Amino acid sequence: MDSRSELADFLRTRRNRLTPDQAGLPKDGRTPRVPGLRRDEIARLAGVSIEYYTRLEQGRAGNPSPEVLSALSRALRLDASETEHLQDLLTRPNTATRRTTAAPSASARACT
Repeated sequence: MDSRSELADFLRTRRNRLTPDQAGLPKDGRTPRVPGLRRDEIARLAGVSIEYYTRLEQGRAGNPSPEVLSALSRALRLDASETEHLQDLLTRPNTATRRTTAAPSASARACT
């Protein structure tokens, strides 16, 4: 599993284990379509935009500040080891490898 997938899975499972009641969110009349909290609810609790949280969850947001990491940890109610794991996931480079078939360079063609 590459780091983006692992990050997405980690954040999603932590969102899913919290209910709006547990997070202290008022009922908004929407029918729950997912278990746990929605992305917009976590973003609101952490004080970040929905777009930014979505990019974080998708592994496309770069390296968040310590303040954002702390806010996410509080919003998701992470313990110390989970917070450390989240930090590792967010700072680890993407380990997915992409196979490419590049055309041989001019110098390589000259040698054949």
